[in-house]
Amino acid sequence: MHKSNWWHGAVIYQIYPRSFLDMNGDGVGDLRGIEAKLDYIAGLGVDAIWISPFFRSPMADFGYDIADYRDVDPLFGTLEDFDRLLARAHVLGLKVMIDQVLSHSSIAHPWFIKSREDRSNPKADWYVWADAQPDGTPPNNWQSLFGGCAWQWEPRRQQYYLHNFLVSQPDLNFHNPEVQQAALDNVKFWLDRGVDGLRLDAINFCFHDRQLRDNPAKPPELRVGRGFAPDNPYAFQYHFYNNTQPENLAFLERLRALMDQYPDVGALGEISAEDSLATMAEYTGPERLHMGYSFELLTDDSSAAYIRGTVETQEAKMHEGWPCWSVSNHDVTRVVTRWGGAEPHPGLASQLHALACCLRGSVCIYQGEELGLPEADVPFELLQDPYGKTFWPSFKGRDGCRTPMPWTDEDGAGFSQGDPWLPVPAAHRALSVSRQETQPGSPLRRFRQLLAWRGQHPALTGGDIHFLDLPAPILGFERQLDGEHALLLFNLSNQSREVRLDALVGLTGDTGHGLPTAEPDGPRLTLPARGFYVGWR
Repeated sequence: MHKSNWWHGAVIYQIYPRSFLDMNGDGVGDLRGIEAKLDYIAGLGVDAIWISPFFRSPMADFGYDIADYRDVDPLFGTLEDFDRLLARAHVLGLKVMIDQVLSHSSIAHPWFIKSREDRSNPKADWYVWADAQPDGTPPNNWQSLFGGCAWQWEPRRQQYYLHNFLVSQPDLNFHNPEVQQAALDNVKFWLDRGVDGLRLDAINFCFHDRQLRDNPAKPPELRVGRGFAPDNPYAFQYHFYNNTQPENLAFLERLRALMDQYPDVGALGEISAEDSLATMAEYTGPERLHMGYSFELLTDDSSAAYIRGTVETQEAKMHEGWPCWSVSNHDVTRVVTRWGGAEPHPGLASQLHALACCLRGSVCIYQGEELGLPEADVPFELLQDPYGKTFWPSFKGRDGCRTPMPWTDEDGAGFSQGDPWLPVPAAHRALSVSRQETQPGSPLRRFRQLLAWRGQHPALTGGDIHFLDLPAPILGFERQLDGEHALLLFNLSNQSREVRLDALVGLTGDTGHGLPTAEPDGPRLTLPARGFYVGWR
């Protein structure tokens, strides 16, 4: 499949605005800070940026609780700041994707303030309201992902409202056609402004089961994975009815029809369902989303068997859509800690960059990954994340991956002239951009070289993928497109490993990626710890 759109095979750099760069000294990053670092981002060799929410919000969930979908929160700047950022990015050849949180709003949104007044106002049916059971208990057994009952009592209406996330994030009622149109109108506002794509948060949560049926119980042995711990009651259920409803498909087709009115824009859906890979396949394609990504590589399992199984399962299910892979984002423990432990191998970060960028699909790179940042240890008294506060100490929340970007090794890490909203660990300052710029072989410099090398090979950005039967901890696959044929091998361990593979004979080795590698001796190859081999036919 040839790359015909900007998003096809693209490397997308995710920016968490609160933590990127603060230009006004209030300790929180802003849009002017992003604009100031666009040259740095373009210099990485990425194709696009994805900016996490910067809309007007009470910040209960740090921007994912939106009070005005068409305005910039003063914490981050103004619409004029965004327009200037967008224009500068385009001058540098960067595409700009923005988050859209369609399934829910903030309780501070005017829609909800009106909706909760009574049962007869013009917005009465814009959110998911339901009567109590005869004994006053909630309508059903649905749980919030952030812990506890997903229903909140509203005395004004004498009804419960649904919140799949925080109590302050009420779910919109997408069964109401007016809600669907309002959501599409908000999307159109940003497309008209010139954005190149949308990252659609929790896109499979737009619709709920009309009958409000109870979710069935999940056996204790299955209460792990998919991004939440077994001590979270959300893990106690199969989530068959509170999300991923069939009505969502028709809405996605309406969304795609709107986006098709604009030249070369892309939609990336975040999907967390009972079978996320199957839902990704269902949600993507010519009439629905352009791309989808799930949490399958955002888990703790980094084995060759798991990675291969995940990608092969996706390949078998997704026939028309296009995958997007990510091993780290703003919601999970940073990958060098999650997959490398307390003392990760120094070559781990670069190898994981290579792995993510060589799978078939596009790839999202979270800010700081290019530096190999480990998870920060944020003490409880400095914790900001409500999710972490609820489940402390077994789960410390998401703040450990959201600490400010370390631009320098100074006390404030060059992030802010004020007190940063989260602390910057000393270990991160030691890995700062300014330090790594001057260090040969640093993760940052290897990252730039890797992306420049990848961009030279169409087989890596758009080719087919086929995995090889190899013993763990070696992961191997082939990529092929229009006569360009590569064999790629990854040693996923911290010790050197020998590979015996007849297909190695006659290959032309490639060191342009800049990672530790070796040359085969006939069918034998000894890969160094966290090594990466590429050979071309």
